[in-house]
Amino acid sequence: MIQTLKVWIKAIRAPFFAAPLTSGILGAVIAWHNSGDFHWGYFFLTLSGIVLLNAGTNLINDYFDHTSNLDEINKHPTRFSGGSRVIQDQLLSPRAIFYGGILSFASASIIGLYLNYRTSGNVILIIGLVGLFLGYFYTAHPLRLGYTPLGEIVTGFACGPLIVCGSYYVQAQSLSWEPFWASIPIGILLGLILFINEFQDYEADKAIGKKTLPVILGKRSAIKLYYLFLGGTYLFTCLGVLIKLFPPFVLITLLTLPLAYRACKVAMKHFDRIIELLPANAATIALDLTFGLLFAGGYVLDRLVGNAMNTYFG
Repeated sequence: MIQTLKVWIKAIRAPFFAAPLTSGILGAVIAWHNSGDFHWGYFFLTLSGIVLLNAGTNLINDYFDHTSNLDEINKHPTRFSGGSRVIQDQLLSPRAIFYGGILSFASASIIGLYLNYRTSGNVILIIGLVGLFLGYFYTAHPLRLGYTPLGEIVTGFACGPLIVCGSYYVQAQSLSWEPFWASIPIGILLGLILFINEFQDYEADKAIGKKTLPVILGKRSAIKLYYLFLGGTYLFTCLGVLIKLFPPFVLITLLTLPLAYRACKVAMKHFDRIIELLPANAATIALDLTFGLLFAGGYVLDRLVGNAMNTYFG
């Protein structure tokens, strides 16, 4: 039983849930910052739905990457790329992986339908349907969005704006542009996680005609986009504070600059090497998680300091 559980945890790639969960936390915190109300039950249901939706996406991804022969011909899988390998290592059958993905999607749908019932306007229903659509057709025929240059955009949108705005709506039960703008740097970092992982998959992706940006542009040109969008994340955040889209405490995200520098330094030197690039993969994931939590922390600090000042001076 324990061994089977470990295999399924590997199959769903559970460690990667930290990134979308951070988006869910951010959306809920922004709603609390603006209203002072927090619904813990809805919050945990939202996070559970996020986990199940991402588990389903990862399982379906593994299934269709298997049917396209992508993971089979990938001779250099890493802990960040090349799929979970449970099919290739014969730990689970393709059929089990596919139906496991469908079950995860169905479970996420039940949670989504309940949250939609408890809120107004069918906003959660729409967000959930978009999430299911993008999760399934990321690798499934006929769209196979992840096999096109849109892969990073789809990932960034689904795990950034879609989750942040959905989590915000569950708490606030109203629409606002603020969580959308706040989700932009988070979405960019999530897209960059996928992007930097594609460098190790370059040979396999190219062999089956998968049109990722590194395949289309070449590694040397594509890595420049990594630097550009990583820098743009900080620029957008600072600009958002300057024009008062975000509270000033959000600037604590600048504490992650050394981590961003380390990721860029490794990527610049080793973008065409598989093993040597791994620290950049790890740093990008850590950067997304740390940046997102600090961004949410900035909202928490702003609320607490505001309350303290109102109490002291009020």
